[in-house]
Amino acid sequence: MNHDIWKKIKKNQFDPIYLLYGTEPFLINETKELLVNKAINEEEKDFNYSVFDLEEVPVEVALEDAETLPFIGERRIVLLKNPLFLTSDKGKVEHNIEKLEAYINEPAPYTIIVFIANYPKLDERKKITKLLKREAEVLESNRLTEKEIVAWMSDRVASNGVVINEKAKSLILQLTGTHLLMLTQEIDKMMLFVGQGGEITEDVVMSLVPRTLEQNIFTLIEKTVQRNLTEALRIFYDLLRNNEEPIKILSLLATQFRIILHVKEFSKKGYGQQQIAGHLKVHPFRVKLAAGQAQLFTEKELESIMLQLAEMDYEMKSGKMDKQLLLELFIMRLAK
Repeated sequence: MNHDIWKKIKKNQFDPIYLLYGTEPFLINETKELLVNKAINEEEKDFNYSVFDLEEVPVEVALEDAETLPFIGERRIVLLKNPLFLTSDKGKVEHNIEKLEAYINEPAPYTIIVFIANYPKLDERKKITKLLKREAEVLESNRLTEKEIVAWMSDRVASNGVVINEKAKSLILQLTGTHLLMLTQEIDKMMLFVGQGGEITEDVVMSLVPRTLEQNIFTLIEKTVQRNLTEALRIFYDLLRNNEEPIKILSLLATQFRIILHVKEFSKKGYGQQQIAGHLKVHPFRVKLAAGQAQLFTEKELESIMLQLAEMDYEMKSGKMDKQLLLELFIMRLAK
């Protein structure tokens, strides 16, 4: 993640061309919003801010707009969405790529062009992709690592004059997962609560951050294997009171135990957390949490649990037993 782009934009240091691409739309959108709000005044946006969808409009039409002098103010912003010609896909619109290459080599001094490419990767073999990546200010916004997310949290609170301790950061990640939009909403809420100069502590996190269904399932498993049956059943009954369907709870239990089993198997073969995350197509932080739970079971126990969950799924769907009772019995067996 390139924090330098944000630092430069905040100092009103603008480049003529930006390329924002990757699979983390939240960061791309945050960068775009910051750029638009810093580069042009609110009253100028109607005149000096244009958006073109390159799946509908040829790029040369957008370039004509970019080469037009600003009506009022110092500069204009031209946003180009969906530049499929930077990928291996062809798209349905014919674009004058030579004209775009000429523009990139000599951009208008009064215009900022922003390419928004929500694609996991670009076609690096193409001349236009190479040229754009060389000449533009580039933000590659793919899924952040746990370390990057923690750094991002620290930056966000620090820029608002708030302090957050390390344990609070870990707890926020456990409760909300690694979804940046959700993390932002919760962090902004806590910053508002503690106020400028305040500190986000574990107590603040516990009192303000709601548990996701996945987090409740994770804690339910933790309490169960720690033989804390009372607490495990309390979480289960809370889920039912919140109108969570037993079949959905069962499905999430099966998903979590499947991850725990796979993590145990891959770890035994010497795979690291990043490698396991790649194989399972989940965030490395989720692998880290599952690795902790994997230590509480043998492989045989986990295989037996997966069989039990499969049988419960059949019994629930065939109506052979009461759904709630099936889950209660499973939790009780697991706690023993």
